[in-house]
Amino acid sequence: MKVRPLSIEGAYEVTPAQHGDARGVFLEWYRFDALAAAVGHPLDLAQANLSTSARDVVRGIHFADVPPGQAKYVTCVAGAVLDVVVDLRVGSPTFGAWESVLLDDADRRAVYLAEGLGHAFCSLTDGATVAYLCSSTYRPGHEHGVDPLDPELGIVWPAAVPLMSTKDSAAPSLAEARATGLLPTYEECGQYVKTLRRDADSPVSVTDD
Repeated sequence: MKVRPLSIEGAYEVTPAQHGDARGVFLEWYRFDALAAAVGHPLDLAQANLSTSARDVVRGIHFADVPPGQAKYVTCVAGAVLDVVVDLRVGSPTFGAWESVLLDDADRRAVYLAEGLGHAFCSLTDGATVAYLCSSTYRPGHEHGVDPLDPELGIVWPAAVPLMSTKDSAAPSLAEARATGLLPTYEECGQYVKTLRRDADSPVSVTDD
């Protein structure tokens, strides 16, 4: 398994080793130790999500309040999607930048994105099935969105007419979300990740009852 950092701090592309023969293919699509070695702390698994999408569906851009935010480990188990990470952290050197990774059932790559980053994808095939491992559970009122078609972001979606939910279509622009204080800051996200790394480095004490 190879874990490669993307151009946005806190985002990584993961490429698993696949072992195939006449029966099919076997792979480890998630390894907590390999990811933790790159990220600096384990991914605390709290929830797993699964979505299926028709071709040209765009989901996102989604993010959660920090703390605790919601780190995600995302892969496409059937079909293909263009997965997009967006830096929504006010004050970040790459604020407003985005990067895309092709996730499909051939190379079976995955993407990890840290707390405070925005996530979205466009389905390239009918029935594209995406699996997400999340560091926190869904919290109504604490999860938000930014318009994926915002011209300021300039994301190039591979869909002539993106199919979106009503909620995503009504999401604020990046500028609107920033003006209303909806976006996390680079500093608070960094501080939160530091606490995760400190917790990971702290020895576990064992006492007799």
